[in-house]
Amino acid sequence: MQYFEDKSINKDDLVNKGEYENCNFNGCDFAEKDLSGFKFITCTFNECNFSLAKLNNTMFQDVNFKDCKMMGLHFEACNEFGLSFSFENCQLKHSSFYQSKIKSTIFRHSQLEETDFTEADLTHAVFDNCNLMSSIFHQTTLEKVDFQTSFNYTIDPTMNRIKKAKFSLMNIAGLLDKYDIIISP
Repeated sequence: MQYFEDKSINKDDLVNKGEYENCNFNGCDFAEKDLSGFKFITCTFNECNFSLAKLNNTMFQDVNFKDCKMMGLHFEACNEFGLSFSFENCQLKHSSFYQSKIKSTIFRHSQLEETDFTEADLTHAVFDNCNLMSSIFHQTTLEKVDFQTSFNYTIDPTMNRIKKAKFSLMNIAGLLDKYDIIISP
């Protein structure tokens, strides 16, 4: 496998299977590509498209995604060793983090509609101004997670571990949806 370090890779550059360390990817199109076995360590992806890419055993360690389109991804297929990333202003719709151990992950200004977090460990994660409409939280560890500025979530406190999680009073109704009650201002 090829090794690449300290490279800046732009949209028209060929991306070969390999290990990328401390690299910046700008405007690259990985849509529907097979990224199985790729290793990305301390990399940044800016305005890249990952929609429907295959992530079997893909390694993401200390990776930042900014302004990326990432629809229909299965992060649970990634290599679990050192799995850590952050997302800023990304489209993560219809993606899955099923059973992923992604403690302290930061989701900032991102669209996470219909994203599956079933059985994931999100301890200490931050959802800063994220749209979580129709996202699934079931048997999810949400301890000390910050949801204060996020919205459109539905989380059943009896089906998830939410000890010391933070919510705003304005969006607290998302914790009571299962009771089918009406809350007025």
